[in-house]
Amino acid sequence: MRRDQLTEKILDIKRAKGWSWKHITDAIGGISPVLVVGALLGQQKLVKPLAKKAANLFGLSESEERLLNEVPYRGMPMPPTDPLIYRFYELVMVNGPAWKALIEEEFGDGIMSAIDFDMSIERQPHAKGDRVQISMSGKFLPYKYYGNEEGIQETGTKED
Repeated sequence: MRRDQLTEKILDIKRAKGWSWKHITDAIGGISPVLVVGALLGQQKLVKPLAKKAANLFGLSESEERLLNEVPYRGMPMPPTDPLIYRFYELVMVNGPAWKALIEEEFGDGIMSAIDFDMSIERQPHAKGDRVQISMSGKFLPYKYYGNEEGIQETGTKED
């Protein structure tokens, strides 16, 4: 079985049982709901204890359980075509240069990790229509200045 086939099987079971993602992520637990849903959609892996919980919940075979524990091939074709996902792409294209400038001014020459990373999604009631609040927190990773001479800093951390 290919990973995309397992994803479709999981979505078919979710649909047939009328389960919400909240029901599923509460039943599996252990890590962020974003990561659990990402794993069930084929973009993340589940560690063995969580893969076992997911397999039990969905009635998956041992082979399918092991597939949930494999590191997937991540990503999607660019640019994305789904309107909701495309808006995130648009946010980065429009605001990315400003985010980069502000992060570099505060932290130095480096990147925000998407691996050592936390994310939450919440509904925020609003009189003009509810809002989606997304919070992201990634570890700052300074570039290493390899080949640096004595007296020259080793990384791109902010200079005083």
